[in-house]
Amino acid sequence: MNVFARYAPFIQDYIYRSGWQTLRGVQNAAGEAIFGSDQNVLLTAPTASGKTEAAFFPVLSLLDEEPSRSVGVLYIAPLKALINDQFGRLNELCEEAGIAVTRWHGDAAQSGKRRLLKKPSGILQITPESLESLMINKHMEIPSLFGDLRFIVIDEIHSLLRADRGLQTFCLIERLCRLAGCNPRRIGLSATIGNPEEAGKFLSAGSGRGCIIPKFEGAKEVWHLSMEHFFNTAPQADEGKTIPEKPPAAGITAGAGPKASTMEEAAGAGPNATAMEEPTDSAPKAADPGIGYIFEHTRGKKCLIFTNSREECEAVCQHLRQYCEAVHEPDRFLIHHGNLSASYRESAEEEMKEENSLMSVCATATLELGIDIGKLERAFQIDAPFTVSGFLQRMGRTGRRGNPSEMWFVMREDHPEPRAMLPEMIPWYLIQGIALVQLYLEERFVEPPRTGRLPFSLLYHQTMSTLASCGEMTPGELASRVLTLSAFHRITADDYRVLLRHLLEIDHINRTENGGLIVGIAGERIVNNYKFYAVFQENIEYTVRSGSEQIGTIVKPPPAGDKIAIAGRVWVVEEVDHKRREVYCTLVKGNIPAYFGDVAGDIHTRILERMYGVLCEEKSYPYLMCHAVGRLSDARETFRKSGMAEHPLVHLGGNMWALFPWLGSYAFLALERFLKIRCAGRLGLKGLNASRPYYMQFTMKTDETEFYRIISEEAGKDIDPLELVYPKEVPVFEKYDEYVPEELVRKGFAYGVLDIEGMRDRVLSWSREV
Repeated sequence: MNVFARYAPFIQDYIYRSGWQTLRGVQNAAGEAIFGSDQNVLLTAPTASGKTEAAFFPVLSLLDEEPSRSVGVLYIAPLKALINDQFGRLNELCEEAGIAVTRWHGDAAQSGKRRLLKKPSGILQITPESLESLMINKHMEIPSLFGDLRFIVIDEIHSLLRADRGLQTFCLIERLCRLAGCNPRRIGLSATIGNPEEAGKFLSAGSGRGCIIPKFEGAKEVWHLSMEHFFNTAPQADEGKTIPEKPPAAGITAGAGPKASTMEEAAGAGPNATAMEEPTDSAPKAADPGIGYIFEHTRGKKCLIFTNSREECEAVCQHLRQYCEAVHEPDRFLIHHGNLSASYRESAEEEMKEENSLMSVCATATLELGIDIGKLERAFQIDAPFTVSGFLQRMGRTGRRGNPSEMWFVMREDHPEPRAMLPEMIPWYLIQGIALVQLYLEERFVEPPRTGRLPFSLLYHQTMSTLASCGEMTPGELASRVLTLSAFHRITADDYRVLLRHLLEIDHINRTENGGLIVGIAGERIVNNYKFYAVFQENIEYTVRSGSEQIGTIVKPPPAGDKIAIAGRVWVVEEVDHKRREVYCTLVKGNIPAYFGDVAGDIHTRILERMYGVLCEEKSYPYLMCHAVGRLSDARETFRKSGMAEHPLVHLGGNMWALFPWLGSYAFLALERFLKIRCAGRLGLKGLNASRPYYMQFTMKTDETEFYRIISEEAGKDIDPLELVYPKEVPVFEKYDEYVPEELVRKGFAYGVLDIEGMRDRVLSWSREV
């Protein structure tokens, strides 16, 4: 098919005006799929490869050929900033054809919304939360707004694949289509999809259509990548060691083939690659080594500095600004994270769009997604991200407009204490960072969608949303509208009855004289709050107390018995009071890999398995810098000498043992509970402390052989997932779990969160190997 010839004249004119010589591979492939079928389409291609145009050129051409009698295209994006960014591009594209483009979110002008309601047409851009608001507050307008909807375009779809927000989005799409009587095609856009077939099923659920995933020859991805390690105090890991020299090279070609063996493994940095670029500034003498390194390599450049939490983001930015002050320079650092006001975030975004700006921004995941922030020279990543997807998205922020993507990892840790236990001798972040990079280079691995969950929190939310928008309905009618949504395919009618009875008891819904159900008085307070539209947790802070002393605040507190790191110390949680938002704890010794308030939560088993591989193998990685090479060498020696390579269970002395299961977050959590609940009595196991998902330490009375025998026997028996929930525990994970009956919260956690099969397979494999 000649895709260009199929485009509408105004699209062809736009391409001529833009000076394009040819269409890219993704644009040809998308055109053939959209013009040549009536199926859904999933487009996956690297950042800045032209995916947005690839989708919209054929979609707008079809709209131009046969104009819609309502909104023709619904564009859903996870961020307001992404909508604002795309709004200008789409407006420029659609202006000549007279196709209206309307933004609908909290910061968008009311005048545009009023125009759309009066005369629905063109493209509507919206976030999931604003779509929820629209469904509740403009319920009667939905048929006229969307009666002839042709396409739903979902941008950055990978960000919706593993959490309730994605399920909410697809619930809303299904509800909208039923209410409006339309059957639009769905088009998903993403740079990073791990299992495209699974993602295609997720995209198409409830649509009655199949999904085409176009294949095409993309341009090679060239990365400039380096990874350096810093102890927070001298000496550094390579001091006093001879590090073999390699010539520095230009980058890693990450797109030449499916396996690393077919790639040019040219390095972004060899062990002597400090020669790669001289510092452009000097940090104060007393500077933190890792943050000082970032300070010295950002002056005169526009960079992003990614951290894994808001707290760390604030601390890093504060340090960098202090260094500017200390060396008498103007401040050259901005900050961007979810706790900041819109004005702060937008001023950082505007500054980054300035072509000649030489400011750098400290950011969390809020700048991970695809807003166009102009010509970025490099991204720094402090410590390892939690996912391959996050790494790829963050690196993809750089290298737009023809330049290679460039990321500098900065791994930081304290020197282990002189009497530190074995697990604390391993640089977990450094090993995790190498594993993330290698998994993508060698296997193109990216985390697949999370399926098989029991989303009771979302079930509550969609029940209340449906009643709020539609008004009174019988229990049967409510169930037929809510339980039939694809997101709830694993939830039974009996479980739904339990939920509805509970909501009647707590006055979130009421029964009318006619036997119908309506939103109750207590429920109205929830539904009428603007925060109801979001199913993700707001940043609710919990005050941490020890006795009469207030220690500070954290987000997402762990359950009693877990440890937290705050104020430079480690504390064990005694009690969590969710109503008062308080955490009571006691000071303990030791250290833990702290994830601050943003719990990592979802590290995939393949990452932990590749970390084991990194420690086992002898190979060098061309992107490692000098200190990192030295630290990896030390870690491998510790790994070999300890026997970790041969056995997951390692004796630390006396009755103390460490277990390294190399499992992802949810299988690790299942194993922890399995050992405490099913095996502790037979093993004489006490004092189990976990640093998730890396290792757990405990004392026990049996030896190694008995340990493997007992746990494999227990794993061979039937395991009721509810057994692995502690007595009286109500593991509140999601935003609305507090309004869900305790028995359903426990069931959702046991059957939908804990990876019992993954845990069981690993335990049984130990008994076969050892």
